[in-house]
Amino acid sequence: MHTMWKGTISFGLVNIPVKMHAATENKDVKLRQLHKECQTPIKYQRTCPNCDRDVESDEIVKAYEYAKNKFVVLDDEELANLKKEQQDKAVEIVDFVKLEEIDPIYFEKSYYLSPSEGGGKAYGLLRSALNETGKIGVAKMIIRSKEQLAVIRIYQNTLVVETIHYPDEVRAVQDVPNVPEDTETAKKELDTAKMLIDQLTTEFDPEKYKDDYRTALLELIEEKKNQDEVTTAKEKPKPDNVTNLMDALEQSLDRAKKDKPKTKKKTASSSGKRKTASSTKKKTGS
Repeated sequence: MHTMWKGTISFGLVNIPVKMHAATENKDVKLRQLHKECQTPIKYQRTCPNCDRDVESDEIVKAYEYAKNKFVVLDDEELANLKKEQQDKAVEIVDFVKLEEIDPIYFEKSYYLSPSEGGGKAYGLLRSALNETGKIGVAKMIIRSKEQLAVIRIYQNTLVVETIHYPDEVRAVQDVPNVPEDTETAKKELDTAKMLIDQLTTEFDPEKYKDDYRTALLELIEEKKNQDEVTTAKEKPKPDNVTNLMDALEQSLDRAKKDKPKTKKKTASSSGKRKTASSTKKKTGS
């Protein structure tokens, strides 16, 4: 299992060297977008609308938009120093609380913790203490350049870090539109609803729940593959040297024609005047 982070979990004077691993994975079926005409994958490029051109990664800087179209630019060194300053701190458990005191809306993502070299005994100590007291630890830690509020608990004999949202990241329920106030419910309707809930009540078994849409989508994809309903993206034709040479010659010829200064054509009247003048001079001279 890939190690995402290495650090130290501490509570009191106990330090536990640990490694962190992602506990969950996204199994969404990712679909690509193709150009309908030639079945080629669509590319998304970074462009600057002001300069009207594509930009390379080394031309991009990070900034915070504090007002409409007004930014504070932060360079990579400033961000790296800030990140290192926080990462050097040990993850300290600051409080112990009961799991049921935290509403599920706060939970974000789960990570497994495994002990690093020499950390097995301290790891086992914290696990036993949490198990005996029925408590979970509340801590702060840096994950992917963000300071996270987190809880540390036990899941099937393994310590787990659950990142949780800060209170100001949870939107106020008062902002939810069209939520009815207390409504009067007929006793008969309420009793029927409670009876239905009782009939459907069971022990939670996560294995019984499946992603029906993902399963059906994968089956459809497999069926199309078996029926040879597949397509191959057309490769962009490689330029031919001969064609390139001819194109270059033709373009050079066109450019030369455009750059060549235009000569004035002799008009019949002007040439006639010159002839008359010359003949007059000859007669006079004679």
